Amino acid sequence: MSIPFTNPLSIPILGFCAYSGTGKTTLLKKLIPELNSRSVRLAVIKHAHHNFDVDVPGKDSFEMRKAGARQVLVASHVRWALMTEHAVEGDPQLPHLLQQIEQDKVDIVLVEGFKKLELPKIELHRAAHGKPLLHTQDENIQAIACCDDTQVPNGLHRLDINDVSQIADFVIKYIDKWQVSPATLPLAPSTGCEFGSSKTLSVTQGVDHILSLVDPITASEHLLLDELSGRVLAEDAISPLNVPQNTNSAMDGYAFKFSEPRLNRYTIVADVMAGHQYEGRLQDNEAVRIMTGAPIPPGADTVQMKELAIEQGSAVSFQGDIVLGQHVRLAGEDIAKGKTALAAHKRMQAPEQGMLASLGFGQLPVFRRPKVAVFSTGDEVCQPGEPLKPNCIYDSNRFTIKSMVRKLGCEVIDLGIIHDSEDALAEALQQAAIDADVVISSGGVSVGDADFIKLALERVGKINFWRINMRPGRPLAFGQIGDSLFFGLPGNPVAVMVSFIQFVQPALRKLAGEKDWQASLVPAIADCTMRSREGRTEFTRGIYRLAQDGKLHVTTTGAQGSGMLTSMVKANCLIIIGEPDEQLNSGDIVYIQPFADLL
Repeated sequence: MSIPFTNPLSIPILGFCAYSGTGKTTLLKKLIPELNSRSVRLAVIKHAHHNFDVDVPGKDSFEMRKAGARQVLVASHVRWALMTEHAVEGDPQLPHLLQQIEQDKVDIVLVEGFKKLELPKIELHRAAHGKPLLHTQDENIQAIACCDDTQVPNGLHRLDINDVSQIADFVIKYIDKWQVSPATLPLAPSTGCEFGSSKTLSVTQGVDHILSLVDPITASEHLLLDELSGRVLAEDAISPLNVPQNTNSAMDGYAFKFSEPRLNRYTIVADVMAGHQYEGRLQDNEAVRIMTGAPIPPGADTVQMKELAIEQGSAVSFQGDIVLGQHVRLAGEDIAKGKTALAAHKRMQAPEQGMLASLGFGQLPVFRRPKVAVFSTGDEVCQPGEPLKPNCIYDSNRFTIKSMVRKLGCEVIDLGIIHDSEDALAEALQQAAIDADVVISSGGVSVGDADFIKLALERVGKINFWRINMRPGRPLAFGQIGDSLFFGLPGNPVAVMVSFIQFVQPALRKLAGEKDWQASLVPAIADCTMRSREGRTEFTRGIYRLAQDGKLHVTTTGAQGSGMLTSMVKANCLIIIGEPDEQLNSGDIVYIQPFADLL
């Protein structure tokens, strides 16, 4: 029976499984140098079924481990090795072992053993051994490397167990497929806009440059209170009254005049309900029963909650400590009449609408919605709901972009799919710039992409093609077409969303009138090891939760491929690994960017 397994790395894993004696180690010893000769960087994990030593008795590392050190790291200018001493019941946990791999330094991890795990594998088989095929019990087997006498069922890739070159070809194709290589497209002539001459920027530099070119919308319109959700206030909302309107009780209890020493008994002279008031003035020895929100009578200044009061007929006495003014809300202490209740440039949601309603506002001025034109490019892209053409993919990016744009309160202009024609793209871009404040496309901005969109952009606008030191989402195009801003996002679905969150979101918020908006970054404790590359910001998809220790903890969603939309569906945040960091360990404090604002 297979055991569920999730790849915790952002690189592919491929296992080799077989019955003992089939020759897994022999094959790997030949396959590794073959792959190395083709510039494939490898890591290998081998499952040993017995006690073993990798250092020699008498050496310092051996003696320190035997003396009781749980971990010993030996390093030289040539290599380093970490030896751990930690007995566990059963097999070691492959996800834990994989997290020890420096994934930014290798292209694939080859795993020998762990045949019960549901990881992609190549099965090795020799008919002469008389053993049944493992694939009948394991649907994760990708191919069978075997001898001529083995009968391989239809649907499974057959490899020659003695042809190392053929097996290496299969491994390289597996790496390329796992990385979701872009579809092969016909190349147009070079435009001189290639990345070889483009800038490389940090995430912060990219955001700062974009925001420096965003001019907020100034046109406004008046909307009814019910229509304000998600809109940005164009003028300060000045309170026409005090909140609370009267000095009132914050508790159900008894209102009276505070005195030192406290009186033993007070005479109850009335009941005061919310929406009503006591017409007289309380004397020093009098009290009223009072409900939460009811006005405090003249002469009273303090309230004691009813749970600490003892009534005896028409009199009441109080228990517990009493402080002058307790449980009393002063008129205007929340919002004073004539003061700013809500400042301009604030995006309004339920709390803001509720407060404005409490002040009696029926309508307010808001900035005009930004208009955003969205389109996808490519002859390989098909409209969802229509038959999928051969060698094509469904357009997912346009729908994720539209959803995020609407979440930011913008009006969407859907231009659909524009096929690979320089003239069609140039015409669409020119019209979009007339109709919209912002134009967003996906695809066509990476090295190796067809140049149709680059040629079209060169004709109609001023566009910069940048490398951003981030993953995912390295390629980015930004500039202006007429009076409109243009964003050219990457083609990979996850990279589109991450790039939108980091670059498009702050631009749209500023354009809509929000002032000094900052992304929410929250510290959390890492529950797993995460690796990046120094000098690059990594946005890892994560799941955060409030743990039993009362603190936020976060772990990754598993595999982090740029084409894996499931990693975004499972996630509720991005884990940010900054440029100075190569690795974050379990227990380290990391910063997360929750999805609540946008996704």
